[in-house]
Amino acid sequence: MISIGQRGRFWLGVGAVVSLLAGAGLLLDEVLEGATKAFDTAILLALRTPGNLSDPIGPPWFEEAARDVTALGSFTLLFALVAFVAVYLVLHGRPRNALFLVVSSVSGAVLSTLLKIAIDRPRPDITGTARVFTASFPSGHALISAVVFLTIGVFVARAASSRILAIYSLCCAALITMTVGLSRIYLGVHYPTDVIAGWLIGTGWALTCWLVVEVMRGRRRE
Repeated sequence: MISIGQRGRFWLGVGAVVSLLAGAGLLLDEVLEGATKAFDTAILLALRTPGNLSDPIGPPWFEEAARDVTALGSFTLLFALVAFVAVYLVLHGRPRNALFLVVSSVSGAVLSTLLKIAIDRPRPDITGTARVFTASFPSGHALISAVVFLTIGVFVARAASSRILAIYSLCCAALITMTVGLSRIYLGVHYPTDVIAGWLIGTGWALTCWLVVEVMRGRRRE
């Protein structure tokens, strides 16, 4: 039986999902109309060396650090992380959590790919910073990072022995997700609106998966 408190949290989650995805939809509409071009261009140019658009501002070590950070959101690293954590969860007696992590991560990657193909926004016309192979909107690094790191952050938070540790876990997950997205803008491989959309959609997708699981758990209890 689902308690009143659980129902309240469920509908709060639904409201959050609707808000996140609606925000992403409105942002996409503005992008397609060209209304964000000035905003995107201004931020990208502010992060480039005047007269050399292929060179981000700042010392070489900072650019290399940004490359290291952006790798945290690569499909290769993220899915290796998902595999390691999933195996740990299975060995720890949490096979359903492992399945949830894998399904939410893989479905998030599929969603990102489908959106890129459907929208087909060209990348920023800046070369020499990082190799890219897909369309620009939304940022796959930002989207998948949100799904994977926030999901793992919730797992850690739920197992935490205190509220402070739980909050710390969620904050760390959010910080990593934000840093990965910002590194994509700094390296010039994404427009700011690509990254914002990735954050919104990724967070909304992760929360959607959690809500589906909670509904399934509630039905099993009945």
